[in-house]
Amino acid sequence: MASLSDIGNLMHLYLDEIEPGEATPAPEFLIQASAQVLNQKCDRNWVPIIVKETGEDQYQVIGNSFIYAVAEEAGLERVWCVVADDSDETAEVARVLSGEEIPRINLSKASHDEITAALQYLIELPGSDLKKVKLATAVNRIEEAPRQYWKTLDPIANLKCGITRGKKLNTLKSVFYLTPQPMPEVITDPVLLKGLTATELKKMAKKRGITGYSKMKKAELINVLSESGEE
Repeated sequence: MASLSDIGNLMHLYLDEIEPGEATPAPEFLIQASAQVLNQKCDRNWVPIIVKETGEDQYQVIGNSFIYAVAEEAGLERVWCVVADDSDETAEVARVLSGEEIPRINLSKASHDEITAALQYLIELPGSDLKKVKLATAVNRIEEAPRQYWKTLDPIANLKCGITRGKKLNTLKSVFYLTPQPMPEVITDPVLLKGLTATELKKMAKKRGITGYSKMKKAELINVLSESGEE
């Protein structure tokens, strides 16, 4: 593994000592054209490749894989690299900062501005499945929902904010993740109850000994559960 003296250093490494890691998603045209520019102008990759050490004089790309592909196409013998540690966290940061991985935010705790920025990014993507979603409506309903208890993003489809199950809901997984809190034993807050399904509400009503719950609609269940208090 990389010694402490190497980590963080800019090093001029032989290309044949470096494994490519994850391939760049860049089109072949961009790689070839960039390699021509590199050969014609300076033959140096002024933007360094991020690598980790995998053995003695052996490395692997963890960030800026496009630069590696261009350098290989250009036929460079040696390339400038920054040596990083071999942790998964460092590899993730390297991919995010080099634009090779989309960063995700924790929807369980995300602020209004964070949710807005994430949804706006998705809505504005070319060919987005969310292009007809009203941003303000979606943000407000998601923010007000009991998302701190969600185990999946499925409850968003019940918020009537234009994001339905299928492609629209799956799109959100590229920018959001969840760290759910345990659901309270007894819930009386109408806002939290509203975010649950009718089936979940009926289970709560049964547990609390509420009679006639099986015939109640969601609004009725929310009303009786919010008034019933703790057992």
